[in-house]
Amino acid sequence: MKLLYIDPVGPEYFTEELKSYLHQIRDTNVEIDITPLTRGPATLEFRYYESLVIPDIIHKIIEAEITGYDGVIIGCFYDPGLYAAREVSKIPIIGPGESSMHIAATLGYKFSIIIGRTKWIPIIMDNVVKYGFKEKLSSFKSLELDILEFQKNAKTYETMLSLSKEAIKKDSAEVIILGCTMQYGFYKKLQEELNAPVIDPVISAFQYAQFMVKLKQKFGWGHSKIGSFQCPDIKEIKRWKIPEQYNLKNIWDNIKEGK
Repeated sequence: MKLLYIDPVGPEYFTEELKSYLHQIRDTNVEIDITPLTRGPATLEFRYYESLVIPDIIHKIIEAEITGYDGVIIGCFYDPGLYAAREVSKIPIIGPGESSMHIAATLGYKFSIIIGRTKWIPIIMDNVVKYGFKEKLSSFKSLELDILEFQKNAKTYETMLSLSKEAIKKDSAEVIILGCTMQYGFYKKLQEELNAPVIDPVISAFQYAQFMVKLKQKFGWGHSKIGSFQCPDIKEIKRWKIPEQYNLKNIWDNIKEGK
């Protein structure tokens, strides 16, 4: 199995630590590659930044499918471009936000999400509703820290722990989700302290991707093309000269008309 993890930031903001973490959690029979975008901001905290990188994410996913990857992970808890990418792909495309919520809803009755800043709530809440987990959400708890501080600030863990305890005690959460891929690596110590499942979105996305690829390979279960993820008409793509505009050459040839 060959998976691609797209870190949707500019190359200058890509971290070797995240790459190392992914290789630590992978199964031995799974090949995982991780790549940043060729351009982009340091984070996708703002909708403006997210909107700028979505085309690059989607086109990188199309290239990944053509070059032989079995599945792709969009490495941001916002799941930017997730549904659009599924329209133009036949392989499993996984978002950390969606996969974390699915797993959390299986492991407990309700979950709380630990976010970086209050600014994130509307964006993630839109996804909670879209994915059908509104009734499963206990609360959001905000660290009020910048994304780039998570792995550097000595207060990150203690604040996570305090907010998680509050979510369990006051909001009746049974599972905690770490609501950013840059919160990787904290789950184990938190889980031991809380005696409750703590979902690391990098791990959840990676494990969910493996699961979905296996379902695809063994049973033919993939993203449905009947409605929401129906492919756009290749005639329209060619008429609008999208490949030429985005320097995509012939990589759209894998999209069959209306299928």
